[in-house]
Parts: sequence; C-alpha cells; structure tokens
Amino acid sequence: MSQPLSFVVLGATGGIGSELCRRLAAKGARLTIGGRNELKLAELAAELGAHAYVVDATQGDQVDRLFDEAIRVNGIIHGVAHCVGSLLLKPAHLTSDAEWSATLETNLTSAFFTVRAAARTMMRTGGSVVLISSAVSQIGLANHEALAAAKAGIIGLMLSAAATYAPQGLRFNCVAPGLVRTPLTARLTGSESMLRASMRRHPLRRIGEPVDVVSAIEWLLDPAQSWVTGVVIPVDGGLSRILPSTRVSKDLQADGDEAAPYS
Repeated sequence: MSQPLSFVVLGATGGIGSELCRRLAAKGARLTIGGRNELKLAELAAELGAHAYVVDATQGDQVDRLFDEAIRVNGIIHGVAHCVGSLLLKPAHLTSDAEWSATLETNLTSAFFTVRAAARTMMRTGGSVVLISSAVSQIGLANHEALAAAKAGIIGLMLSAAATYAPQGLRFNCVAPGLVRTPLTARLTGSESMLRASMRRHPLRRIGEPVDVVSAIEWLLDPAQSWVTGVVIPVDGGLSRILPSTRVSKDLQADGDEAAPYS
C-alpha cells in the first residue's frame, strides 16, 4: 500500500484554502493546516482529521514552526499550498502607507516565508509548492496598483525559487485566478450589478468558484506532475489572455470569405 501524501496548507480557512483541504482530505491525504482564525481552524481540523496550528503567515518564525510540526507529525511533506491573501481595490494616490505595507506583508511576505520554510524542510525529499498570484499581475486593471505589485512579486519569487531548487526536485508553481466567489470577495460578488459587470469582463461570462482554482492547485501538487515547475497557470475565465466577444452591427461585419472580427 502506498504511503498517504502529506500536505501543508496555509490560509486554510479561506474560501480557496478550505476547499483545497476538503478535496485533499477526501483523497486520504494527511494535512497540516495553518491560519489566523483559531475557531474556524479548529472546526476545519475536526471535520477533516487534520493537524491545525494558529499561524500568522507574515511572521517567519511562526511559519517555520508550522513546517517543523508537519515534519514532526507526518515525517515528510510532499506538497505545500500558500492560500494566504488580501484584497485592496484603490488607486495609488488614495492608498495609505499602512495599506501598502499590509498588502505586501499579507501577500508577498507570507509567500516568501512559505517558500523559505519549504526549501529548508523539503530540499532532501523534493516535492511541490504552489503559490497563488492573480490575474491582476498579468494585465493592467485600474485601482489594483498595490495588489498587482504584490501578486506580480509572488510570480517573481516563484520563478527564482523554481530555478534555485530544481536540482533538488523541489518544484514551485503559481496559479493566477480571476475574480473568485469567496468570503474575501463578497463585497464584489454580493451586488447584482457588480456581479454582472464582473461576469461580462471574463470571456467565459462567469466568475470563478473555489473549485476552479483548487482543481489547478491539486494538479500541480500531484507527484505525477514531477516534470512541471516554474509555470503560472491562469485560472481566470480567459480574463488575462483573450478579449470578451463584442456584438457589432451587421454593416461592420466582414463579407464573403473574410471572417468577422467579433461575434
């Protein structure tokens, strides 16, 4: 019988993190989960039979202890998912110093501490580390300056780590979601008018659900993907790669054998 896989999930109580934990647990994985909300963390751990630790991922020593506990309990870590993040929608001229610092700390600093802890504990055994960036790191969206900078930094961090630790068989990859329906984005998805506008912006005409992102994370965590490292997978309904279709009047459509540019 093969050994159950062991995973560390940070930001485990969020919309994406909790869905990932449930999917991994359903496959028999051994989980070490971390988050700041002690009550939600305890409830999730009880539901899944996971080992839970209250962790502020912006504090390097706390992240290190989480990884140490995962090794102590399970003996090995096969994969890590960093699902920590925040949302700030403000133009640069209205963003305070405190908001800028908090956005970097929550997103980029926590990702760096996760990468560092993973490297220290997994260099001898190899494995997979998945970070969550965002579609806003790939395209220019208004009022996302601080968040876009932090999420782009995560991609740079991932690429460098992938190059550094490839000889040890330690893989680093990113997923870059568009707008996903989670508690964090409730103020964007809770309004019918804002929801419709967001759906129109995504070429597939819907916003994402946690399972959309989790499916990509699971794929990257799977040891079967042992030849995949240094990639960013857009999970964004086409937002960062293609333009939504636009209806045009018939007199502007091409005639004969030439295809119309839009439909």
